[in-house]
Amino acid sequence: MQDQPSAIELVEAVTEFLRNHAMPQLQGHAAFHARVAANALDIVKRELEIGPDATARELARLKTLLSKDGTMEELNRELCTKIEKGELTLDTPGLKDHLWETTLTKLAIDQPKYSGYRRALEESGRDE
Repeated sequence: MQDQPSAIELVEAVTEFLRNHAMPQLQGHAAFHARVAANALDIVKRELEIGPDATARELARLKTLLSKDGTMEELNRELCTKIEKGELTLDTPGLKDHLWETTLTKLAIDQPKYSGYRRALEESGRDE
């Protein structure tokens, strides 16, 4: 059996190469595109780290909220339909919390340095 690097380790290695070796030697558009690539890899890394657990928690919340089983896509579609029809509102127990948690998770993956996200974590007493 060979010990292979994990997907996270591979992403970290490429990101480190881009930031510490390639970008210092690049200028203009090439430097900009290398920065964009490194940032995209940071998102991929966070998705690999956070995504599986976050998806499981979101699916569990949806099942509870809608009182039924289904795939993430099916349940999210139904949630949207029920919100659009007014069958679920922010007064519906669990909906506001579900929407807030889903939004915070998306920000944790996409923009964890976003000031509004950081402030929301501080106000909720969480530190991620």
